Amino acid sequence: MSDKLIIFDTTLRDGEQSPGASMTRDEKVRIAKALERMRVDVIEAGFPIASPGDFESVQAVAEAVKDSRVCALARALDKDIDSAGAALHGANAARIHTFIATSPIHMQMKLRMSPDQVVEQAVKAVKRARQYVDDVEFSPEDAGRSDIDFLCRVIEAVIDAGAQTVNIPDTVGYNLPHQFGSLIRTLRERIPNADKVVFSVHCHNDLGLAVANSLSAVLNGARQVECTINGLGERAGNAALEEIVMAVHTRQDIFSCQTGIDATQIVPCSRLVSGITGFAVQPNKAIVGANAFAHESGIHQDGVLKSRETYEIMRAQDVGWSANRMVLGKHSGRNAFRTRLQELDITLSSDEEVNAAFVRFKELADKKHEIYDEDLQALVTDVNLAAENERIRLVYLKASSETGEMPVADITLWVDGVERKATSRGDGPVDAAFRAIESLVASGTQLTLYSVNAITSGTDSQGEVTVRVEKNGRIVNGQGADTDIVIASAKAYINGLNKIIAPEHRAHPQL
Repeated sequence: MSDKLIIFDTTLRDGEQSPGASMTRDEKVRIAKALERMRVDVIEAGFPIASPGDFESVQAVAEAVKDSRVCALARALDKDIDSAGAALHGANAARIHTFIATSPIHMQMKLRMSPDQVVEQAVKAVKRARQYVDDVEFSPEDAGRSDIDFLCRVIEAVIDAGAQTVNIPDTVGYNLPHQFGSLIRTLRERIPNADKVVFSVHCHNDLGLAVANSLSAVLNGARQVECTINGLGERAGNAALEEIVMAVHTRQDIFSCQTGIDATQIVPCSRLVSGITGFAVQPNKAIVGANAFAHESGIHQDGVLKSRETYEIMRAQDVGWSANRMVLGKHSGRNAFRTRLQELDITLSSDEEVNAAFVRFKELADKKHEIYDEDLQALVTDVNLAAENERIRLVYLKASSETGEMPVADITLWVDGVERKATSRGDGPVDAAFRAIESLVASGTQLTLYSVNAITSGTDSQGEVTVRVEKNGRIVNGQGADTDIVIASAKAYINGLNKIIAPEHRAHPQL
């Protein structure tokens, strides 16, 4: 067994399958560069066949990332594999990840294929992928509910066909840790050519056991873990990268392997992903939650003051809590601004976008004295959102609220090139603003989530608002940031409306 645990991040692919968590091409590149700084071994950039936008995103990540291997997902179909190969053409190091279902229920109900047909299709897919790349990964979808004898058969066949990594997914989060660890051990022992591949795992969190199942697999010989930042993913999410990495790092008395991850990049990357997707990190989330290193109890505080190790098993600065320092203020010039963006690996596509971002920066600096990296990330996200969604744009907003009176909002929007105005009342200034927007747009959407988070500390912090809107079964998230919560809320709602009225034709694989 190798002592290296490969970290395979699928935030850009499986993480994006969270309802409303779709990302633009430029946002995916920003996250990919952050993962590269963290020294993630493999970045699964997307599912190229899903849509032209997904293809372009994988292509852009493949061209931008140089130090990590870039992976594209493909069903065991010729058209999927050909699309993945084309999207990865510019990658410095590439991998195609192909899959087909192997559980009885999936083969019968979804694929309508016999076991022999599934084996044949899996082998064909791996051989076709090898025509494009030397590094091919194969996954038997729903392996956690597959027959062990059939699983051994199909895995042995794909290894002979040229697969270098075999990934065992617990697709529906059904397994318990002792079962899943035993499965990995059994596969490694029973498959004759198992020593020729790296065994990987991909666990979902439906029972809250994704990390536990992944770590159990590692203890039983798995040497790649597929995970996401903040545990992002469809349904209850995936195994959280930060928890996998720090568990292995902290418990070296148990694990005979180590990752190559730069853990100081964990918190900055967590905040970037949270800001871009609009999925806030819960305060008590392990490693990256705001309370992860906070101590309220007097007994705990006393112990930590005497010796940190009494109640802390890792240092906050080791995972990046001290990494985000204030770097800019209202007297900072354009060159300092641009330099800091480069240091954060934030690349704006044109001089116009740089100028727009600098104008926003100066406006923000007039409102708050200290500008943090998180502010810059939010600011650039705000600029990108405005640049790509121009059918509806906020021009002016005035909201008033006073005791004993019903709040009112006056709003001016730019809608399809025409300036339109409205006034509405509501239960609060935010509700009044949303009602005014809806009176002009008549989107017919349903607001299903409204969330506010402070980007940094202090009363002058920017508020980051996330809304979730739904229409005809389609769900999107909208985001907005401003030191004024009502304005941030209006921006978020408008961003969501712009997304919901844009056409989307995508296929989402289950793995």
